[in-house]
Amino acid sequence: MTLSDIAAALGATLHGDGQAEISGVAGLEHAGPGQLTFLANPKYAPKVKGTQAAAIIAASPMEGLPTLVSKNPYLDFARALALFYQAPRPAPGIHPLASVADTAVVGEGAAIGPFAVVGEGVRIGARAVIHPHVTLYQGAQIGDDFLAHSHAVVREFCVVGHRVTLQNGVVIGGDGFGFAKDSDGRHHKIVQSGVTVLEDDVEVQSLSTIDRATVGESRVKRGAKIDSLVQVGHACVVGEDNIICAQVGLAGSTILGNSVLLAGQVGVSGHLTIHDNAVVYAQSGVGHDVEPGRIISGSPAFDYREWRRSALAFPKLGELVRTVRQLENRIAQLEGAGGKEEKA
Repeated sequence: MTLSDIAAALGATLHGDGQAEISGVAGLEHAGPGQLTFLANPKYAPKVKGTQAAAIIAASPMEGLPTLVSKNPYLDFARALALFYQAPRPAPGIHPLASVADTAVVGEGAAIGPFAVVGEGVRIGARAVIHPHVTLYQGAQIGDDFLAHSHAVVREFCVVGHRVTLQNGVVIGGDGFGFAKDSDGRHHKIVQSGVTVLEDDVEVQSLSTIDRATVGESRVKRGAKIDSLVQVGHACVVGEDNIICAQVGLAGSTILGNSVLLAGQVGVSGHLTIHDNAVVYAQSGVGHDVEPGRIISGSPAFDYREWRRSALAFPKLGELVRTVRQLENRIAQLEGAGGKEEKA
């Protein structure tokens, strides 16, 4: 594929030789002759001189290197990558070793792999791809262009929108963690009668779980992206275009607004709201509502600027305590000496 072809596909402005043949895409440090690279962060600009790439995607022309000028180099890098690699897609049809209930409705062009199980009353949209060992429980409703990798599970009566991707081992609609304690201290399971709803363009990565609600629903809104090993508790709402990184845990009835970012290993206690455009740094513990646009960190979490100052001070606390004690002792000595002088 020529650089001109790629420029046309991306809608980028070409500066330099458009006839250069491009064989693939790679990062600045790893790109070789014939490959296309990118510069998204200006702080890495010095590395451009050392790259072996044949061309680059950048926000402005790069001296000595054919450039595809883009308003969003990182996004166009992702789009260029898709020009060279598409994951294998099975042929449409139902494999003989799949188990598909007679009452299930399978959309046109869908592919269902061996040992997949599709329960009674399930509806699957057009062009869905269901890889081996996926299980869709009774009554699940699945939209168009659905992609489910091996061992993903959609539980009974849950609803999945269009263009949703479930990576390996995802569980949608498992039981919420609900128990009631009796007078003897024994725990009795509360029936989880609600459902989980995933809206359009959601992706959930490997081994994450989104629990069904006790009553009502848990919902992940349009465009949200959920990383691996994330636990979303019952009756939670994950807002549009959220990014939830690995090992995050949301306790029940947490509400996330739109465009919220939760970095890795964030823990959120239940029955609170994190409002639009808020950012929570890694390993934070959130126990209160978070205002729109706030950036917080720490456990318990508070304003990230105050947290950074506190984090810098923390290693010095022992020294500060010793200094304070020395000052207290000195003051006590001075006060004692002053009392003796008054008596004299």
